[in-house]
Formats: sequence, structure tokens, C-alpha cells
Amino acid sequence: MNQEEIDSLVEMAKAEIEAAEQETTAVSSRFPSVSVDDLPDSWREAMARAGWAKLMPVQSKAMPYVMANYDLMVQSRTGSGKTGAFILPILERVNPLLDACQALVLVPTRELAQQVTDEAKVLAGETGVRVTAVYGGVGYGNQLQALRQGAHIVVGTPGRLLDHLLRRSLTLDELQILVFDEADRMLSMGFYPDMKQVQRYLPQRRVGSFMFSATFPPRVLSLARQFLHEPDFMGLSTDNVHVAETTHSYIVVPPTDKDRSLVRLIEVENPDSAIIFCNTKMKVNYVRVVLQRFGYDADELSSDLSQKDRERVLQRVRDGKLRFLVATDVAARGIDIPELSHVIQYEPPEDHEVYIHRAGRTGRAGASGEAISLVDFTEKMKLKQIAKRYEMELEERPLPSHEDVARVVAERMTVLLETKLRERDKLQTERMQRFVPLARQLAESEEGLSLLAMLLDDSYQLSLHTPLPAETAAEAKRGVEAKKSGRSRRRRRSSRRS
Repeated sequence: MNQEEIDSLVEMAKAEIEAAEQETTAVSSRFPSVSVDDLPDSWREAMARAGWAKLMPVQSKAMPYVMANYDLMVQSRTGSGKTGAFILPILERVNPLLDACQALVLVPTRELAQQVTDEAKVLAGETGVRVTAVYGGVGYGNQLQALRQGAHIVVGTPGRLLDHLLRRSLTLDELQILVFDEADRMLSMGFYPDMKQVQRYLPQRRVGSFMFSATFPPRVLSLARQFLHEPDFMGLSTDNVHVAETTHSYIVVPPTDKDRSLVRLIEVENPDSAIIFCNTKMKVNYVRVVLQRFGYDADELSSDLSQKDRERVLQRVRDGKLRFLVATDVAARGIDIPELSHVIQYEPPEDHEVYIHRAGRTGRAGASGEAISLVDFTEKMKLKQIAKRYEMELEERPLPSHEDVARVVAERMTVLLETKLRERDKLQTERMQRFVPLARQLAESEEGLSLLAMLLDDSYQLSLHTPLPAETAAEAKRGVEAKKSGRSRRRRRSSRRS
């Protein structure tokens, strides 16, 4: 890369950073933060039961929103104290004398459902508020009993909640509060169709809705637009209410195992769309071939492509029909992908400015994104120098293990199969029964298990590793535009008040 190309990249990066800063000017918090001294005695007693010495930042800032029933999106990672941020105010608003579900918390996994439920029970103490967890993979008996007794707070995965709504063992007529916990993971797990079905059972009146997510890529913004009413946005990286654009992280991987490490990362992250940057066109071609061999919708962009092939790839990019684009910096210059959720650096760049230019391609138009670098020990040192120079927060993440991938894929596949089973009519269900003896027989031998695994793998590849449907990509884009419009309206109102 010559100096002229580097200078061009630097100028483009500076322009992108300036545009992002202008777009994400923080708005003042609508409600003042609270401290322990501001809380009623019942809340302090609950905190004592849970062993809290003080409020975490997300709790002191988000609690007033839940009490005021003002919709809010919170960018918050696991371990930040977000569960307490919504559970304590929910306990205050629930009427224990009304035997009905008054608060619904949607979570992506059974483990998180149980974790939130346990914490809520400790905080509730002897107040008479009943909390129950509802998730798949277990029998219905205990859940049905808890719902019949009139659980006030229901915490569960969207699929099993939908099962109970269809059975009428759960109704939401008295619902006051709706919480989406780890919304980005719920979408990554494939819960979007179930969440839309759950929405049909919500009351016609407005329900206070709150969304917690580690990131807010375009699809999460789209989900918020569909469920929340003119929400405020809260990021925990500063004292202001805003959404941080891009999180920067790296994973140390064995140099000889980068390709398989990339595959494991993609499986766990399940990005909506990503650019994967390499430093040479030879490596671009290699990574593209690896991804395609693994069944991913991937294509490449390098200077070796003919103009016709380049236009074909670019058209798929513009149409939102290409999920993974592998490219060099020069080949990717000038490409704008507003809905890009991830930038993955298969090879970190030699030049510091190029890193900023790459990472700046995600987290645009008010959305947030992920910039993840795969590095060996030497590259890790270079990346830390870049972070120091640009005063970036840089997080080290563990490389997903084969066990991590197997667990995530199994959970995701179960969600997909349960959704398909729920959509079957009586005739299809009756027809399906003829294969039950065969399924039982196959499960009893190693050869049979291989056949079942092959069918599951084929179904998974078809369901997950294809381009986003055109309507989903359009929905995501509308979500970003709606968020920008909402921020502009708030700024105008703020200007009029001042």
C-alpha cells in the first residue's frame, strides 16, 4: 500500500469518526439517577437480602425509567447488574393481590431464565410476589401449576412462553411491564418469529417495555421499533444516555488454526452480516473458500476479480443478500453497508489508521456493532498499541471451544425445530407420526445417530447460513432510520425547551 492510499484511508476514517460523533451526540437523561439513600425501606431490605452494598450504574440510571413506565433501551453487558435494574422496580409495581401475570421477562436461554428467577425470588422475599421460570426442554407440569396459582412475574424463553399462550395456561390481559433481556442473543438464537407471535397476545393498551442488550445492531433496533414506544437509549460507557457505536475486542488464536477459529467465532456470534478483512488477496481467496466449504454464504472482493464479478458481488452487498464479504482494504474502499453488524479482522492491519477505517464500517447510522480481531501473540501487541493511540477500550475474549459451539448450535437448532413443529397443522402432525419409530430406532445405534446428525446439520445450514430475507434486511434498515428520526425529534424538543 503506497502513501497516497494510506493518506486516503486516514482522511476517510477521520470523516467517518466525525460523522459518528455528530450523529451520536448524547441527550440528557430524562430522569435523575438514584442512590441507595433515595430508595424506600422495602427496597433497601431487598438489597440487604441480595447482599448488595450499593447500586450499580445501570441500576441507579434505569430504575427511574421502569418506575415511571417510560420505555428504555439499555446497552449493558452480562454482569453489569441489569437484572436488579428491572426486578426491583417491577416488585414495587406488582400487585400481589391480583393473581395474574403482571410482568413478563423474555430471555434467550433456560439458564438465564432460572438465574433471573432466582434473583427475583431473593429480592421479593416474603412480599407475596410469585415468580416462575418458563422454558423448554423440561415437562410442563410444574410450570402449569405455577401459572395456575397466578404467577405475578413470568421469566421465560419465547418458544415455551408461546406454547403456554397457545394453550391458554398463560394470559397477558393484566400485563404492565415487558422486558427483553439480552435481546441480541435472542435474535441470534432464532427467536424472532416466536417473539412476533408472542406480540399477538399482548394487551391492546400500551405496556411499559424495556430492552437490555450488549449490542444494538440493526436487527435489534428493528425489534425495539416493533415493541417499544419512543424509547430513550442508555449506554453505560459514559454518564450520558446514548448508544455506543462499536465495541472493540480481540481473540488470541493459534496461528495455524485461524481458519477453524474463525468458523467457531461465526457459529457462536451468528452475525447478521460481516466484512472479514485480510491483508492480501491470496488470503482473501483462501478464507472465502474455507467459509463456502463450511456452508456459509460468503464471497470475496479483491483486485483479481473481473469488473463483471466485482459488480455482481457489489450488487449482492447493496441488496443485503450477501452475509459474509471477505475483502482487502483497497478492494473494499468506497463500499457502504449500513446494516453491517460485525467487522472481523482475520489479519490485523500493519497501519494504525487502517484499523480505525475498518472498524468504522460497523456501528453506523445510530446502530452499534462489533469489531473483532483474530490475533497471535505478536499481533496482540500491535493491536494494544492501536488501542492506546486512539484511547479505545479493547476487550480480550476467549476463543469459543468446540463444546461452546456444540452447545450454542444445539440450543439454536432446538429453537428452530420447536418453531417448525408449532407451525404444523393436524394433518402434518399426523403424517409425521409414521417416522417416530424410525427416529427411535436410529437413536439407538452409532450409525443411526450419524444419519440423524446429518439431517440436523443439513436443516441447520439451510435455516441459519443463508442470506437475510429481503424483508428482514429492509426491516432492519427501517429500524435504523426510525431511531435516527426519534433522536432528531428529541433534539428538537430539547432545543425548544432550552
